[in-house]
Amino acid sequence: MFSGSVQPAVVSLFSSTGSEPLYLWSVTTDSSLPSDSFTCFLDDSKSTPTPPPPAVLISPHPVGADASGADRTDNVPERMGYALTQTVLHIQSPSVTKTYLRCPPFGWARGRVGREGDLGLKHPWVHIQVRNMGRSWSFELGLVDQAGKEGVVRCSTFQNSPKLKPTSPPLLHLPLTFPTASTTPLTSWSTITMYLPSLISHFSTGALARNLYDEEEEEVRLDEIELPSARFSHVSYVKIYATCRLKRIWFSEADSSQRLPWEFELYAEC
Repeated sequence: MFSGSVQPAVVSLFSSTGSEPLYLWSVTTDSSLPSDSFTCFLDDSKSTPTPPPPAVLISPHPVGADASGADRTDNVPERMGYALTQTVLHIQSPSVTKTYLRCPPFGWARGRVGREGDLGLKHPWVHIQVRNMGRSWSFELGLVDQAGKEGVVRCSTFQNSPKLKPTSPPLLHLPLTFPTASTTPLTSWSTITMYLPSLISHFSTGALARNLYDEEEEEVRLDEIELPSARFSHVSYVKIYATCRLKRIWFSEADSSQRLPWEFELYAEC
């Protein structure tokens, strides 16, 4: 998608306030759960407009609460924290793996430049502005090394420890946690930043690679799996699973300390 283009220092892949936010994305929902599995755009501070029936919008997650929604602070009333006075994308479903956004969309192979249907972004940093909704959530990145070998990095709130799975391509599953009540957050919104080149090495070195196995099969030999091991080349795709609210996804040459355009900021309701 971008491999044949000149790539600026910052590339915004998704913006909920753009004119066509999902132009580069495909949306998949669980059709068996029409009231619980859907996506919609809404004002984060008001949770309006509500999605059309039969969809039923879940309530935002209170700040300082655990995954069940119970207040974890002592003698402090339940707080919703600062919300954004901006339009965001709400994606929810009890079936996480069946409800997601994907870029490039499935079947995209326009121009056939480079790997067919490949995103082709070479930036080493990815940033995701997301709101914790108090439910299981996950996102996924396809990473390609300079030898053309691909690996998938999946980060999820329901994973307890890092694990490497012998899928095709191999899957590196990493645990993800939002700020806890002890950090006294002011909002349920977070900006997740990851340095992608550092993740490539985890596919082929250390205990994760030595203990590579399939839970339903016997131990897998490393020489039977094509693990990415060369230097980072580019990102092949991005997936955002339910359940969360999403503001922006962008890639950059520098980390989050760089000065960003004003529209990348999170504007809260005071």
